[in-house]
Amino acid sequence: MAYLVVAYPEIGQNNFDLIQSYRKDNDELYYSVAEPHFTIVFPVFDFSESLFLEEIADRVKNIDRINFVIRCASINKDTFSEYFHTFLVPDEGNSKIVKAHDKLYSGQLKDNLRLDIDFIPHIGIGNSKDKLHCKQMVDKWNETDFEIAGIISSLTIIKYETNIVTRLKEINLK
Repeated sequence: MAYLVVAYPEIGQNNFDLIQSYRKDNDELYYSVAEPHFTIVFPVFDFSESLFLEEIADRVKNIDRINFVIRCASINKDTFSEYFHTFLVPDEGNSKIVKAHDKLYSGQLKDNLRLDIDFIPHIGIGNSKDKLHCKQMVDKWNETDFEIAGIISSLTIIKYETNIVTRLKEINLK
């Protein structure tokens, strides 16, 4: 069992449907597990639920709502498996998401921060063990002038266990 913090973006219904339709066909790992989201704190295994909830609630204070615009897809190699991933990465709002991530790791979670992998704010939309297939996904998205604007107005603390996500608490941002 692990605890995470995610942000479910508020986006237009047409963009949500576009992402979900794409994920249904291309995201074999996570489509059936979670809705489109940005992961802000990655799996933490060494905290009790109450301590994790308390720490995140304390760190979220003074984090403002984050407006973002996504205009780009990117490929990323999973450090822990044979998979490659296709990400939608925000142009605008990227630095604010990074700063929120860093703030949540600045207290009791500092020993859980993975410095051996880059933090790239993203919404995952596809994955494959075939890197060229992921590259084709990226190219297909990037050959269009798509734009997905939205806002992150809350962070959600979740429990993840055996491919089941349980929402524990939603914390509104300022």
